[in-house]
Amino acid sequence: MRYGKLVVEKREYEKVKKILAGAEYLNDAEQKTAIRKLQNELRVAELKPELDMPDDVVRLNSTVIFRMPEMSLKRFKIVSPEESDISQKRLSLLSPMGLALFGYAKGDEIEWQFPSGTRTISIIEVEQPKNDLS
Repeated sequence: MRYGKLVVEKREYEKVKKILAGAEYLNDAEQKTAIRKLQNELRVAELKPELDMPDDVVRLNSTVIFRMPEMSLKRFKIVSPEESDISQKRLSLLSPMGLALFGYAKGDEIEWQFPSGTRTISIIEVEQPKNDLS
């Protein structure tokens, strides 16, 4: 793990905690387990102000290029659940992959439990949205 633990922007931390808390009603046992895992990781995450956030950390609205064994490279934007649209490659934070990637950084390899079993995810690249200052 590149930074030793998850790295999360302070304001985003509060938003993500609310999203996760609102998902406790879900009936899917595996998704609940994944949500609890991320909640536990968030408890010990390093919280940083916006200006100090590394560009290579997966956040809400980050575009992530990753690979899993026996798969080609995949590219998705991690978004809040209401913005999710798989046809537009916009993946919900609450999806198994969104939960697995959030807070990790370029170069990290993550072992995560998916419905199909435990898989290793390699983060190849992380892109942050461009701030339009014009």
